[in-house]
Amino acid sequence: MHTKSLLNLLVIDDDQLYAERLVRLLSAYYDEVNLGFLDDKEELIKSLRHQWDVLVFGRAYDLSFTDVVGIIQEQGLDLPVIGLMSDEMAKTGRNGDGMPAVIDGTMVKALLAHKETQVIMAIRLQHANLRCRRQLQTLQHVISESELRADILIKNSKSAVAYIDQGIHIFANEPYLKLFNFESMEEVIGVPVIDLIANGDSVKEFKHFLRQFDKGSREQVEFNFESRRMDGSTFEAKLQLAAATLDGEPVTQIIIQQSGANSAEIAQRLAAAEREDSLTGLNNRRGFEERFEALCQSVSQQNATAGLLYIQLDNIGKISSSLGLQGVDTTIKKIADVLSDMLAHAHISRFSDTVFTVLIEKTITAEALKALAERIRQRIGETLIEVESRTTTTTASIGIVKIDSKASESQVLLERAVEAVSHIKVETSSRGDAIHMYDPSEHASSDDTALAEYLISAITNHYFEVLFQPIYDVNNDRSDFFEVYLRLPLNDADNTVLTPHQFMMVAKKHDLREKIDRWLLINACKQLNHVRKTYPETRLLIQLSSASLLDKKLVNVASQLIKAVGGAPGALTLQFREEDVVNHLTVAKSQFAALNSVNCQISINNFGTSVKSIKVAEFVQPDLARLGRDYVENIDKAENLDTLKSLIEKTNELNIDVLMPYIEEAATMSVAWSVGARYLQGYYFEEPSKTINVV
Repeated sequence: MHTKSLLNLLVIDDDQLYAERLVRLLSAYYDEVNLGFLDDKEELIKSLRHQWDVLVFGRAYDLSFTDVVGIIQEQGLDLPVIGLMSDEMAKTGRNGDGMPAVIDGTMVKALLAHKETQVIMAIRLQHANLRCRRQLQTLQHVISESELRADILIKNSKSAVAYIDQGIHIFANEPYLKLFNFESMEEVIGVPVIDLIANGDSVKEFKHFLRQFDKGSREQVEFNFESRRMDGSTFEAKLQLAAATLDGEPVTQIIIQQSGANSAEIAQRLAAAEREDSLTGLNNRRGFEERFEALCQSVSQQNATAGLLYIQLDNIGKISSSLGLQGVDTTIKKIADVLSDMLAHAHISRFSDTVFTVLIEKTITAEALKALAERIRQRIGETLIEVESRTTTTTASIGIVKIDSKASESQVLLERAVEAVSHIKVETSSRGDAIHMYDPSEHASSDDTALAEYLISAITNHYFEVLFQPIYDVNNDRSDFFEVYLRLPLNDADNTVLTPHQFMMVAKKHDLREKIDRWLLINACKQLNHVRKTYPETRLLIQLSSASLLDKKLVNVASQLIKAVGGAPGALTLQFREEDVVNHLTVAKSQFAALNSVNCQISINNFGTSVKSIKVAEFVQPDLARLGRDYVENIDKAENLDTLKSLIEKTNELNIDVLMPYIEEAATMSVAWSVGARYLQGYYFEEPSKTINVV
């Protein structure tokens, strides 16, 4: 059966006869060729409302090749582009051998216009590649839907199921966590599966078993062994392997079942462990949530009041770097003891690795809640924590939520407590050591809606501003690397300018983060393209949200933008928060590898703030690590300096360059040269500006 072949061809040029000649030549290969012809920006934007298969760019009244690529990316289109040029322009658009500067499945830059055979071949190949991508997208959608159904089944399964990648845990469901006494998903991520095997001989056998499976052998998919929990206790177990996918990436699924154990005894032990944190003896998250739900119902029924304190320890990443996991565990236990001593009549839980929650189950005023939180903050800050022969301290950021009969449901109240801590981090530039009470009047839904509408308008009408701050390269003694900052000016009497911290929560709620990230990428690269004509070594570092980390189209967007600005490796570095990378470890690893393959480099921001920073970096292999603020503060103290040097040394051993930011004064600058960081940045060098100023 013959399928009619159709090509929708869009030509941007000032010579319509040339475009019609292309159509005549292409008619030998297609049943029908639909031609769109234009030569200015306004017509292009209107025309892109229709679906095109290939765009050929020659000459236009008010458009450059880079402008066209930027507009296509703004529209989020997968549209192959072919750039044409005349003989006199060939020197700038072709390499030393006279070949086009870029040839791949989405762009050819640039062909000589009069070489019609090459142009026709390029159009045909780009169209064939596009058809394959469209078919692949359809298949990926089918796979994604299947994976979603499988994930739902696994999360609701009573069997202990986990996913591993290269022998490392990257996901586990609730029964799996309970079986091995893990408190949360964060605890199991990064743990080698062989750590759960008690016998040394079994470890060797399992490694062989896993290698055979990874090579494609399915003769043996079950493995019997003695398993070990985190508390050291053991049990006989059977492990089953299966190939699976997680977030679209291939992984290995493991299912572990206990063998020969009394089911009633197991159920009793699991039930007891479900609500207790093994490290502190306090209730864990599940125990807290059950108590919190009951408290909210009681407050509503009795027309009473109560309080929630969300206590996040600030510098655990730094303690982990200097004192290791023993230092972290000792700190957590010490703070748990402090809270238990201060709050004998309150309900205290270890909510997550570095967060405690406190429920005040009695009628209490807002002022009394704030006073209590302030006493807790001071007490934690004054507490000396002994780790073997060393002493450390920590501080806390405390979010406060008052609960009354008109309050929202428990999940919303918990989100408000988290939002209060986020407010502290923004106000203190991530230093913390403060309290903040959530005020519902400051977060009215009407305000959120208004801001969301303004964000949409800002994307469409380019209200955003882009700032650039130079980064000094110690190795090469130059400052042609710039970090990009996004700002949103408001049309109010105070000339308010919002930072991403102030509008990204609303953007997330209204699914605008990807569009904002895309706007930032395109417009920053437009300025980069202009500057690189004079300073071809200029590079950008651009912070993106977790939405872009999960965006499968990001690689294509980055690839086209890099080609449009010259295609040099390292011209563009994309940066993601360490917290987002940890939460999406497998996706991050795959995304980073794909971005590296198109000459895009990767940076992890706020590096060193999690317990497993080095392990995470080793797993996902970024090019750059931008340190968290904790490591730069109080650098004049010998202990802090040693911690910083140790972290940088470990990072450099992984062939990852380190960026030391927040250098604001001469004293910090004098020490910064000696710590081993390749890049230095801060207001001491230069403040962010609206233009890229290469010195």
